[in-house]
Amino acid sequence: MSSVQTQVAGPLGIVTLTRPEKINALTPGMVQDIAAALRAWRYAAEVKAVVLRGEGERGFCAGGDLAGFHEALREGEHEDFLDILAAEFELAAEIDSYPKTVVAIMHGLTLGAGLGLAGAASVRVVTPEARVGMPETRIGYSPDVGGSLLLARAPGLLGDHLAATGDTLAAGDAIEAGLADFCVEPGRIDELLSQLEDLADLTPAEVSMGLEVLLASPPPRTSYPLRDARGWIDECYAQQELPEVLAALESSPWPAARAAAERIRANSPTAVVTALEAVRAARDEDELRGTLEREHRAASLLMQRPDLAEGIRARIIDRDDAPAWDPADPADVDADEIRASLDAEDERW
Repeated sequence: MSSVQTQVAGPLGIVTLTRPEKINALTPGMVQDIAAALRAWRYAAEVKAVVLRGEGERGFCAGGDLAGFHEALREGEHEDFLDILAAEFELAAEIDSYPKTVVAIMHGLTLGAGLGLAGAASVRVVTPEARVGMPETRIGYSPDVGGSLLLARAPGLLGDHLAATGDTLAAGDAIEAGLADFCVEPGRIDELLSQLEDLADLTPAEVSMGLEVLLASPPPRTSYPLRDARGWIDECYAQQELPEVLAALESSPWPAARAAAERIRANSPTAVVTALEAVRAARDEDELRGTLEREHRAASLLMQRPDLAEGIRARIIDRDDAPAWDPADPADVDADEIRASLDAEDERW
């Protein structure tokens, strides 16, 4: 049975993720079903706009199905899983270039691949309790599905901070970081759909402006904890190598900076270096296709390293929260090798 429900309601094509017990974590079948719906509606005259939403109170989408990822790593099915990731990446590219307005409704948790897909939409709506982010370095992985570009486009070096720590953002910070466009109260989502029906013939920019004017409400005041952190973030993450970033954070007079260093040290050093390099390269290039190609090379690299399987085991499966990273010291990570891997040609693309 599919975990994706699709329906046409007036001028709207609505895609609903229906796996709430797993916070709508994406399976390969779900990715295929979403892609099929978008293909069917691309040239359907009756569909003027598309909505992406998730079932259940816990969130829009918690990312990819990590249990399946771990099984593929254990069984040595790296190439097969790289094909699955490629399908997710292509779906993000399809959403990004879709000829009709795509509205993503991010309530609750929207993480990893879930944020990658939602972030590619024309209109990105968050609800007040939303938490969004790319926490991949916590499991020995790197932001993907376009996530490194989303982080790269955040103001200053905020994206480097988010990639390295794996922190999630509340609604206010998510909007200021450019990961969402505006906030709508949960009780007004049906009203949003109704208004979207009336606006569906307009351009994506006009739809976004119209919905924001009609429905947006200020995010909670408590959802801006990073508003005053830009100074130390931009200063500390200007360092080139991870050990230098950590030294800057740990010597900062700001307690929040020193706390960030502790969170980074709890993550996979190899994954943190990979994520930082991916975000920096995406910032320089500022183009989704190139970003997706680079993220695919990062996935291939990290799937060959022990940290990814160990991180999923420790954080998701056994939940002992005590991963044994290899190497454990950031100084022992070969950053030059990682940079070379991210720059290499990938025949798959």
